[in-house]
Amino acid sequence: MDGLRFYLCRGSTLCNMLYFIDHAFVMCSINAQITADAGCACLGMQINGQDKGSPCYECAMPAYPPTVEEERILALKKKPVPREPLPDAEIHSEGFRQTREARRSALVEDYVELIADLIEDGNEARQVDIAARLGVAQPTVAKMLTRLCADGLVSRKPYRGVFLTEAGRKVAEESRIRHQTVEAFLRSLGVSAETARIDAEGIEHHVSAETLEAFRKAMIAAR
Repeated sequence: MDGLRFYLCRGSTLCNMLYFIDHAFVMCSINAQITADAGCACLGMQINGQDKGSPCYECAMPAYPPTVEEERILALKKKPVPREPLPDAEIHSEGFRQTREARRSALVEDYVELIADLIEDGNEARQVDIAARLGVAQPTVAKMLTRLCADGLVSRKPYRGVFLTEAGRKVAEESRIRHQTVEAFLRSLGVSAETARIDAEGIEHHVSAETLEAFRKAMIAAR
């Protein structure tokens, strides 16, 4: 495998392990002085103290020119990203204001959406179930439910679960639509179902109506 010239190095723990096995378990280490002919970001290997001038196992495959897409990605990685000038102070502050507002409303939306899901799933939205689903302690849930009651989003009955008011159902529906749109958009990009579901939980609170509409149009255009 020595003496070959390579275009790309995708050196990894796996490829170096295979290289190690391929050379009968001999110890190898990076040698930074043999890069000229190796053409490999791994900088070549040194085996038993002797320079071999060979890159790692994965790079020691027959050389193929990079594809157009690979060249484009490499060029983007090397190209410095220019910093755009700061916007007007009023416009700049609006972005931070919306972010703060999204953070404040995110917890409320998570609670009401979960309560709606539990009720529609045929179960009562009990405090213990909400705590288990959100991964928080029951006293934390009790405090939040008191706040939601004061805001007119939920109602509570003795020895019963939690119920959404009309205002609470509206918030839950809006939150669910945003979540489903973001999750579907991530899936359309090739993100796995589990990762898309988890990421959508955070992203859904920070996207504007304009951005959601752009997501929908992009998914329709991609069909």
